Amino acid sequence: MHPPSPRAERPIHPLVVRITHWVNALAMLIMITSGWRIYNASPIFGDWAFPKAITLGGWLGGALQWHFAGMWLLVANGLVYLTYGLASGHLRRRLTPLRPREIAHDFVAALKFRLPHDPGVYNAVQRLLYVAVLLIGIVIVLSGLAIWKPVQFAPLTALLGGYDTARIVHFLAMTGIAGFVAVHLALVLLVPKTLPTMIIGREPHLGRNHVVKP
Repeated sequence: MHPPSPRAERPIHPLVVRITHWVNALAMLIMITSGWRIYNASPIFGDWAFPKAITLGGWLGGALQWHFAGMWLLVANGLVYLTYGLASGHLRRRLTPLRPREIAHDFVAALKFRLPHDPGVYNAVQRLLYVAVLLIGIVIVLSGLAIWKPVQFAPLTALLGGYDTARIVHFLAMTGIAGFVAVHLALVLLVPKTLPTMIIGREPHLGRNHVVKP
């Protein structure tokens, strides 16, 4: 019997993808929950506010410190992921192509709970969601800069419609990311075998000769 080739040893999710995934999850948790506390200090939509129990920071100053810490972690981690994804071809292989007909077909199949799952291969709906959340991530960083330093980034703030509008854009982008996280967790619950692959890189029962492109 010949030993498996190095290619056959490649995991479903490479180590750098797994690390950046979990760091990103932590950064997003910090930013979302601290952002809710910041929102409560100056609500956008009347008197509506988030329950204090699900916010982070305790008070406005503490929430801002947590938010900035999460922001730098998110940006640094995102740059690592994007650099790796573009240089290795990971993003191209995993997130393209995006064809409307395939998206519609897989969306209908998902609603009927008939969408097959092939480890390491994203269906059209997953590809669309991942591309969307990457774009939302860019929006949330830019709008965050606009409301953090409205004078220094005056052209950016103006492009987003001013400080108050930039706050709304930032809030809506945060809502979009929170929605993505909710859908992501729901899919993990529906297909629990996807969780071990993001921890150990491959499905526990896969043989040594299983080949999947990272």
